[in-house]
Amino acid sequence: MKISIVIPALNEEGIVGKTVKSVPVEKLRENGLEVEIVVVDNASTDNTAQEARDAGARVVFGEKRGYGNAYLKGFSEAKGDIVVMGDADGTYPFQMTYEFIQPILRGEADFVMGSRLKGDIKKGAMPALHKYVGNPFLTWVLNFLFKAGISDAHCGMRAIKKETLDNLGLKSPGMEFASEMVIEAARKNVRIAEIPIEYYPREGESKLSSFSDGWRHMRFMMLYRPTPFLLIPSIVILVMGGAFFIGVMLRQYGMHSLILGSLLLIIGYQIFLGWIHFGAFGSIYGVSKSSETIKKFMNYHSLGRELFIGFVLLALGLLVGLKVFYSWVSVGFGTLSQIQFAIIALILSILGIQTIFSGMFLSLLLLSSGDKDN
Repeated sequence: MKISIVIPALNEEGIVGKTVKSVPVEKLRENGLEVEIVVVDNASTDNTAQEARDAGARVVFGEKRGYGNAYLKGFSEAKGDIVVMGDADGTYPFQMTYEFIQPILRGEADFVMGSRLKGDIKKGAMPALHKYVGNPFLTWVLNFLFKAGISDAHCGMRAIKKETLDNLGLKSPGMEFASEMVIEAARKNVRIAEIPIEYYPREGESKLSSFSDGWRHMRFMMLYRPTPFLLIPSIVILVMGGAFFIGVMLRQYGMHSLILGSLLLIIGYQIFLGWIHFGAFGSIYGVSKSSETIKKFMNYHSLGRELFIGFVLLALGLLVGLKVFYSWVSVGFGTLSQIQFAIIALILSILGIQTIFSGMFLSLLLLSSGDKDN
């Protein structure tokens, strides 16, 4: 059996060589395993490639920058039956590679995840915000949505059987690649084992961006499962907005309630349309299954009806707006008490425009996918 150690590296001069040398090559070979170390130089501008090569790695060059792009390049070059992943910055304990792959060697798992949160995070290795808030929260969301059953969804030290890896169909170019790998493994019922590991302070400059990377992971999970993120909140907000709006029409509430209700209606409707767009995009590009409701919106031949509804709402808004304008003209452009009707015209017009452009967007999405019968 052959083991491929795949290590992406971007400007890691000064540490990548130490990382490569930390792999226990002799120990692995003594236990009957062939070993190759593949360092993916992700468009570095320093001496990363030569340092990795001098340390004994085979260096391949990834032309496209990005965490996911680097790994995809490395996976395509890996020749091993088992692929071990980890960063080049000295944070992960490659010296325990043999112990780390034991669940796969024993036939107990197809995919092994490291767990820093169950292991030993050395002082200064992980910011408190990541340790106590970011990683636990994102892991909880991923487990809740996909039933992965792991404790550290973003640990970068992983091992996976090559045939299992090839079946996952991974394609994300950036940091969301880490989430995609776990999500696809959970969706395809891959046997996942977890091993506590030590996590060390990195050497060199960090390339992580806490909030933007966290948002990318959330956005990616939203693409797979848009309903909890978008449909449920949109319904709640629309109901609240509608209640305020109806209350004003029945003269139970005042003008401030009308303004608040109008705002909630616009926000809720926009979130609802976002749910449709996320679901349609995810279905077309094969990362999620559409609900029956979204399938109706995605029917190329039904988009004309959505455009019709949008134009009707817009026309109603314009008619109410014209009524307000006529009343204004009739009083000589003086003071006018028509705020209720003016806001109704505004709401109808906005909802109409949102619906029209939503239908146009879905039309373009289906045209670009080449599917007119979906």
